[in-house]
Amino acid sequence: MIDSFAERWALITGASSGIGVEFARKLAERGMHLVLTARRKELMEQLASELDTKHGARCEIITGDLSDPAQPKKLFDEIKNAGISVELLVNNAGFSVVDEIDKTNVDRVLAMVSLNIAALTELSYLFLPEMLERGHGAIVNVSSVAGFQPVAYMGAYAASKAYVLHFSEALWAEAREQGVTVMALCPGTTRTDFFAQAGIPGWLKKHRSQTPEQVVRAALKALSKKRQYIVSGWRNYLLSLAVRLATRRTAVTESMKYFRPAPSRDDLPDAQQDTPQTEDR
Repeated sequence: MIDSFAERWALITGASSGIGVEFARKLAERGMHLVLTARRKELMEQLASELDTKHGARCEIITGDLSDPAQPKKLFDEIKNAGISVELLVNNAGFSVVDEIDKTNVDRVLAMVSLNIAALTELSYLFLPEMLERGHGAIVNVSSVAGFQPVAYMGAYAASKAYVLHFSEALWAEAREQGVTVMALCPGTTRTDFFAQAGIPGWLKKHRSQTPEQVVRAALKALSKKRQYIVSGWRNYLLSLAVRLATRRTAVTESMKYFRPAPSRDDLPDAQQDTPQTEDR
């Protein structure tokens, strides 16, 4: 399948950093042209220049925020008006919110749900029909190993990734006989700015992680085999199996050890206000 991508177009959402950037690099190496979309135009312009220099890849940049309900259809229309036929859609854009219930920014959680679920769903349904009609194409929807269980302090995020996993597997079953593969990619901890943006900036220093390159390499290998999902890394795969063996109560209560937010300085007793605090998770 991957060999057939040469000289065809891929659309990558969240293409300004992390896994999205690595998808762009690996696909350009394979001869694909790219539509890059994210909020940060300057970073995408730098990436496009790099890919043109190294691989001669054509890159179209469309700046936008896919958490805006109007943006997915606008993006689709802009691509169609440019005469571009998307062979591979990588729904990578997403973010997390980690906090205690009474401190959670509800508006930010709703924006997350709009991006992680609504935008991904709409883009999948917008681009799938023409893939099915021509009998080839693929979609990679980025889920997470967190999608295999409920996770305390990031419940809406884990639930959104469970949706992505189940949605993608269902589409895989429907589309596979017509030559189209829909695959869920489920990374674990990955060396990106994801955790800092989520509100847990020290996470990467204390946990094993994969590079975006490792994640994308696993994804493309699995896509070539027309898999319905892939968990990148054996450690993450074993974790996804372990939570199925544990009781649901155990799985969610154990998750509290990993993502409990550190107390803010305003929450500390006066005697501790001037003492540096260390995280114990």
